[in-house]
Amino acid sequence: MSEVHDFFNTLQSFDLGGGRTGQFYSLPALEAAGIGKISRLPVSIRIVLESVLRNADGEKVTGKDVCTLANWNAKSPAQEEIPFIVARIVLQDFTGVPLLVDLAAMRSAVSHLHKDPKIIEPLVPVDLVVDHSLQVDFFGIAEAFKLNLEMEFKRNRERYQLLKWGQQAFKTFKIVPPGIGIVHQVNLEYLAKGVLSGAGLRRAEVASATQAGVTPAESGKAGGTPAPLYYPDTLVGTDSHTTMINGLGIVGWGVGGIEAEAGMLGQPVYFLTPEVVGVHMTGALREGVTATDLALHVTQALRKAKVVGKFVEFFGPGAASLPVADRATIANMAPEYGATMGFFPVDDESLNYMRATGRTNEQIVAFGNYFKAQEMFGIPRDGEVDYSVELELNLADVQPSVAGPKRPQDRIELPKLKEEFVRVFQKPVAESGYGKTAAELGKRVLVQLGSVAAAATTDKPYGFVKDKVEPSESEMRDQHPTPDHVVAFILTHDGRCEIGHGSVVIAAITSCTNTSNPTVILGAGLLAKKAVERGLKVPAYVKTSLAPGSRVVTDYLAKTGLQKYLDALGFNLVGYGCTTCIGNSGPLPALIEEAITKNDLVAVAVLSGNRNFEARIHQNVKANFLMSPLLVVAFALAGRVDIDLTTEPIGRDKGGRDVYLRDLWPSLQEIRDAMQRALKPEVFRALYKDFAAQNPAWNQISSSFGAAYYWDANSTYIQEPPFFQHFALQPGSIDDIKGARALGIFGDSVTTDHISPAGSIKKDSPAGKYLIERGVLPVDFNSYGARRGNDRVMTRGTFANVRIKNLMVPGVEGGVTKCDGAVMPIYDAAMKYQQHNIPLVVFAGAEYGTGSSRDWAAKGTRLLGVRAVIAVSFERIHRSNLVGMGVLPCQFQEGTTAQTLGLDGTETYDILGLSNDLRPRWQLALVVHRADGREQQVPVIARIDTPIEVEYYRHGGILPFVLRQLLTASS
Repeated sequence: MSEVHDFFNTLQSFDLGGGRTGQFYSLPALEAAGIGKISRLPVSIRIVLESVLRNADGEKVTGKDVCTLANWNAKSPAQEEIPFIVARIVLQDFTGVPLLVDLAAMRSAVSHLHKDPKIIEPLVPVDLVVDHSLQVDFFGIAEAFKLNLEMEFKRNRERYQLLKWGQQAFKTFKIVPPGIGIVHQVNLEYLAKGVLSGAGLRRAEVASATQAGVTPAESGKAGGTPAPLYYPDTLVGTDSHTTMINGLGIVGWGVGGIEAEAGMLGQPVYFLTPEVVGVHMTGALREGVTATDLALHVTQALRKAKVVGKFVEFFGPGAASLPVADRATIANMAPEYGATMGFFPVDDESLNYMRATGRTNEQIVAFGNYFKAQEMFGIPRDGEVDYSVELELNLADVQPSVAGPKRPQDRIELPKLKEEFVRVFQKPVAESGYGKTAAELGKRVLVQLGSVAAAATTDKPYGFVKDKVEPSESEMRDQHPTPDHVVAFILTHDGRCEIGHGSVVIAAITSCTNTSNPTVILGAGLLAKKAVERGLKVPAYVKTSLAPGSRVVTDYLAKTGLQKYLDALGFNLVGYGCTTCIGNSGPLPALIEEAITKNDLVAVAVLSGNRNFEARIHQNVKANFLMSPLLVVAFALAGRVDIDLTTEPIGRDKGGRDVYLRDLWPSLQEIRDAMQRALKPEVFRALYKDFAAQNPAWNQISSSFGAAYYWDANSTYIQEPPFFQHFALQPGSIDDIKGARALGIFGDSVTTDHISPAGSIKKDSPAGKYLIERGVLPVDFNSYGARRGNDRVMTRGTFANVRIKNLMVPGVEGGVTKCDGAVMPIYDAAMKYQQHNIPLVVFAGAEYGTGSSRDWAAKGTRLLGVRAVIAVSFERIHRSNLVGMGVLPCQFQEGTTAQTLGLDGTETYDILGLSNDLRPRWQLALVVHRADGREQQVPVIARIDTPIEVEYYRHGGILPFVLRQLLTASS
């Protein structure tokens, strides 16, 4: 935080309660000074404005920045960048490990220049929650949690050693160890404080301010001790779903690891002044409609309204009626509807949630009183705030729904799921269908699951099980588990089952999106209770799992007596982590997977998650549907999705009578009664303290010490990245790109999973060959996600997703391209071009880079030698990450695509108009030189959107820019 100042006499006092006083930068005082109609601004904009005001230092943040944002124009926001300095940063381990590797590399670079490496130090608090490394290997048994946790520690020891080094090397770097919860749920239940405080005016500042005619806020206590300065809890996180915290009234969103590193090192998070879409909520949810249904409804509606890159703020009586748990479910899915945030202002429900989750009374009173003093307390009513656009949503219109089978915005009302699955089943592959015939729909395959040995030893050609060798880790893994993998649950049905198209093979209650919401979790438990009491069972082929985002869930399921019914259906606790939602679903039983692949079955996963992109949940499960935990249990019981659960029986009870979903669905009163018995503040306090004592396995992880990291040249997990090789104190110049070749031409909706997969490594892939050359057996490969600390693996894995389609090689899936007429892996082609100093470009369609905020999707692109990506449109975070790595994002003008231009990769390309005079969103010329000698000039827009991004690009990326600044300051 910058030095305390009193810009426009805005440094004021407010009542903290208990006879205490706090200082704050008053937005009402700023409005009284005539700076702007601040009380009409959306609350989300006001919170950002407070940060800009408080951090105004005349350098990074200026008085002009304050005035510009204070005069935000709802209908036409100024095309100005906002320098937003956040109060803290949250990380998860898959993005946190490469971030820590980069910080270690920066310290090494400083050491090489004979400077103090400690000048590289986070300037704001950083919390890393280890939640992405848990995989569902064991399921359906009481010991599943213990066994999965043991496997997690075996697989990740070297990564965890790096994290522990970081904890001792950096003063403000804290870790929530494995086995505690999911980052966003932990953030909501524990890390978030509502308001934070720091030192107020010191005595010297008081004297200085007084001489200048300013009366600073004082505590009024003996000795004139200055009151602490309070400010809103704000953050960015290295995970797209950081927006979940918006449900509590806290401003925050996901950024790439590259941008987060810059924020940690004192740089503002820069973004263009956004439009704010106001969603006016009225009415109330009907009986039988869940918060998940509402979130899917909002996702579809806002995706259609094209809110990408905008703030969304919910207001009106409907919004005010929702508890924080429901608000958080909606806010969590902001990346799915494309918004930067899905924000609910602070009100009494926010305070109730803080109270229910065990926060101190002092915290809660300060939280409420601060926002009241800022005149930002309460959900706005219609007409009180100016929004860029207002949309209407009557909660009574929300219907029970699912979303899928490939995108979270493709909502399907529950009664229509059967007909929609049949339609997509027959739809051509080119139109995002499965290209099957109606006659194939009834196909069934008999699977015999009676042999433990067969289940343990059958495997893919690129992965195998070997005795006494630790199995590989992955985020979307095809490899199968160790021989002691449990088959007990499967054998409850005599080991015989039939599967076919539409069969549910994965049913997962997973993800912070829903497990943070007691109503849907308790509802799932109550539904399971009724099903067990009627004698229903889950088919043998369904892999069931329960992976909550917090240990509080386990506590209240136990207290209500509902866990035993979930256990009876196979939904045993498998761990506390993201699991299936990020693709850590683990292996299917080998014979089930064999039946799916040999018969090309369109198998199904049902999950209470937030994303369902193709190949994300499991490599061989083609259809993935998002739904509430209650419906996950219901479809697990049904065993298929080609069924209308509103009219067809879900199964038969002990007496042979049909049982319908309506017979099992709990009433809202039943759920409320369970909640009254279950949720206690003291449970949150007990479970969120002394993590080390509660996780002895974490204490046993050894780590190195010191300010600089020791790089082990033999490590295949952690290597010093080459980002600072040939580092100079002065940046280079911005020049045209000439004579480039295409490395890939891709279609629409290429995700960061496609660009930088996190899953299994094939032994015949460039990354697999690299590991084998270094003595690593395929069984020990682990995943790309686990090896994000090694640029040698990650660069070879860029564009290596098995489902990516490079249109330069029509009809072929996987990370291949054409180079001099020959088909070869993308990495191999990139290295051939690098040998001849030939720059590379990538072409893409709409929504390029959608999905997780995966910085390696940009880092790998850069290290392959790609100088520019030309697309129809970009996802917000990935575009920012490309600039952050010194890669030029360019956008076609409307109506132009690689396909309309007839590009096939045989051309060479120039991008002209680049110079040291580059400005944001400059028009450039893409010159296409065709093989037959024809030349075509195509206008494109440089998607370098702000002046600071021009500087990042000039310096070759954010990290060199920040490093040069820190070195200059230290001199």
